Amino acid sequence: MTSEMSYGDGTRSVHAGLPEPEPGQPFLPGPVFAAPYHVDPDTGPTKDGYGRPDNPTRRRLEDAIGELEGGQARVFASGQAAITAVLMTVLRPGDTVLLPSDGYYTVRSFAAATLESLGVRVSYVPTAGPYPSLDGVRLVLLETPSNPGLDICDVAEVSAAAKAAGALVAVDNTAATPLGQRPLDLGADISVASGTKALTGHSDLLLGYTATRDAGLVERITTWRSQTGAIPGAFDAWLAHRSLATLDLRLARQSANAAAVATALAARSDVERVRWPGLPDDPSYVVAERQMRRIPGLVSVDLGSAERVAAFLKAAQLVFAATSFGGLHTSADRRAQWGDDTTPGFLRISCGIEDTVDLVADITAALDAT
Repeated sequence: MTSEMSYGDGTRSVHAGLPEPEPGQPFLPGPVFAAPYHVDPDTGPTKDGYGRPDNPTRRRLEDAIGELEGGQARVFASGQAAITAVLMTVLRPGDTVLLPSDGYYTVRSFAAATLESLGVRVSYVPTAGPYPSLDGVRLVLLETPSNPGLDICDVAEVSAAAKAAGALVAVDNTAATPLGQRPLDLGADISVASGTKALTGHSDLLLGYTATRDAGLVERITTWRSQTGAIPGAFDAWLAHRSLATLDLRLARQSANAAAVATALAARSDVERVRWPGLPDDPSYVVAERQMRRIPGLVSVDLGSAERVAAFLKAAQLVFAATSFGGLHTSADRRAQWGDDTTPGFLRISCGIEDTVDLVADITAALDAT
């Protein structure tokens, strides 16, 4: 209902994917729990014949995400399922894919364990570049901001180079969300993300999605999902759609908290390598200011050792020790323990929606105590 960009982010988030008003009906209809549906004895099945290829609750969520991303969306059981669908539908034996060397580690693991065994050539490049010639490359996967390092690449620049070389570009939009940046508007062919994180933001469901304006890609991705069964359940789809309504409000507080936390950390002499792309002296600031509509609530910092990270997490009252990010509650984790190539003391902080003054005071006290 609200795909026009003339509406503000809050309006678009609240109204995305809602049906036309009908007296006596709820604003957002409840989840449809069904495996089979009634089939017309004469005409046979339609797209509504079975719950794996189609579900009305899932369809409404796809409409909502599609409105926000500016493309046609397909939702999946997880972000990893969504990105796997992109890789497996686009790539064939003999193709070359360029992946971020500093991106989500599970994607690199999948590439090494599965793509290479299928005859796909896998190359890597840091998110911040420099990018090599893209001649002969079939797919470029970008993750910007990168997770967990928070580097940013110029999506429009890479997309233009890819188009000239005949390559497709997919952008992992998990950290930014479609309110932070719209990769399809910047020239990318596919936006892919984990909706588990900030998009739904309540730490209570797993979800992934793709969005594209290419009808052929939509058809291939849809077929892959139907044949592999990588679908979210109806309740998760409904819960995700319900959660979208507060996306603008949640992101605003998370970003404000991240700005305050990053500023407080940067003023300390006992921590190193504070990163938040919204800081004017951050290496990614110039590109972020040009490309992004808002900066996510993620901050990274090096506390010097794994022992100090553990002590900090035990001392903090408002920072949960947990992986994932983008939720209502501030959390932090030492990324080396999950497989990322980071220093032992590297900490990713996901700022929640607590009062800014409380959060900064708690983090400051916990660092002082350690």
